[in-house]
Amino acid sequence: MGWAERIPNLTTAVRGEVIHGADALEGYRRDASHLSGRPMACVRPKDPEDLQALVRWARSTRTPLVPRGAGSSLDGESVPPDGGVVIDLSRWDGILEVDPVERLVRVQPGVVNLDLHRALRRHGLFFPPNPGSWTVCTLGGNVATNASGPRSYRYGATRAWVRGLELVLGTGERITCGRWVRKRSLGPELCGLFVGSEGTLGVFTELTLALAEAPERRVGLAVRLEEAGAIERVAHGLRSSAHSPLSSMEFLDERSTDELARLSSGRIQGGAATMLLEVESTDSEETVRLERMLAQLRELGVGTDPTVFPDADAMWTLRGRSSEALDRSVGPRVREDVAVPVARLGELFALVERLAREYQAPSYVFGHLGEGNLHPNFAIAPGSPRGEALRRELLVGALALGGTISAEHGVGAMKRGLVPAELGAVEAGLLWAWKAACDPDGILNPGKLYPNRSADGSPPSPSPSGAATGPTPPT
Repeated sequence: MGWAERIPNLTTAVRGEVIHGADALEGYRRDASHLSGRPMACVRPKDPEDLQALVRWARSTRTPLVPRGAGSSLDGESVPPDGGVVIDLSRWDGILEVDPVERLVRVQPGVVNLDLHRALRRHGLFFPPNPGSWTVCTLGGNVATNASGPRSYRYGATRAWVRGLELVLGTGERITCGRWVRKRSLGPELCGLFVGSEGTLGVFTELTLALAEAPERRVGLAVRLEEAGAIERVAHGLRSSAHSPLSSMEFLDERSTDELARLSSGRIQGGAATMLLEVESTDSEETVRLERMLAQLRELGVGTDPTVFPDADAMWTLRGRSSEALDRSVGPRVREDVAVPVARLGELFALVERLAREYQAPSYVFGHLGEGNLHPNFAIAPGSPRGEALRRELLVGALALGGTISAEHGVGAMKRGLVPAELGAVEAGLLWAWKAACDPDGILNPGKLYPNRSADGSPPSPSPSGAATGPTPPT
């Protein structure tokens, strides 16, 4: 049965809106990666019960389902396989309950990260993870990829802030895990097994997230590093400082700074690498803490006074436009997300420089310096043989330095082949065992996260008539 013939059956199975037709589905073919697919349809379920009905239909027809929020994922996590059905959760955007005493919030998965941040201000609370795409990315996607952001230097990644999940498994069953308590000793915590699962185990319908007390003041500093080689000295000095007020320590190399400066209306100056710092304080301590930070920077050899952002959020929103700046000037490129032990950052920088020379692909590097997490961008076509060879060398090199192939962007379709190299065969097999328990028919986001079946003997993915099992590079 062809795709068109299956649409009436789908519209009968669910109560929500069913979108089909090539023109209507164009926006669902791709995410922020270079990959694309051809979905059969997109469904906007009415409610969790309607989502369960959709999953049951998908099981009976062996149709892949791909959950999607804002489509801001960078490794193809929300790109559908040909013939798959996209589940659009962007309209499930309700903030259901805020508990200021327990410092918890219940939300639907389509809530935009920055919208939650703004809604929590009147409660004196905030949700610390703030990815660079926080103006558009959704909380469901943040949990699905264990997203981070600048403030993870102090507060950690999304995983540390998930207290409960409600989701529909690939079996069609609806489950709840987690409790509204600060401590629980009831075996392994199931919530943690779903964080970072990229929609391959279940589809989130509700999230319970922990919150932090908002600092009275959060000030941003843009620090120019005009001296060659200053970055490691300054970063080490700031990290070694006792009782540091820093909640973020970001970095942009000179090329990235130059490009972002063009979008900054003078708030960022080009011509040198830049560190972005966030200083937390009370109202009464702000002046003292800023003066101490400026004095420490001078002691570390920083000769130019930093640009001060009285509202750190304005600085992070600007920093989040780094990719946009490179989109304008460089266009499609290999862009990555690797992390190494902080002590080996110098070796990672050297690796990036070597690859840029050998592949004749100028590099643009920014990222979360305080955690050893860099986002190297290379001006070379993604999906091309040379581009993918460069990507593989970078990822393998990060592993050789004791690092990871993905610090915060996820694995998606782009990097799953290297998962066994980081985890090992036994650990990869455990991933597949958990997948088989939650999604025995392999209908949820096939072709993502899990390594190739030929290598690990995992069960087959669904393949509707004429459908591929994963997204493909654009032609």
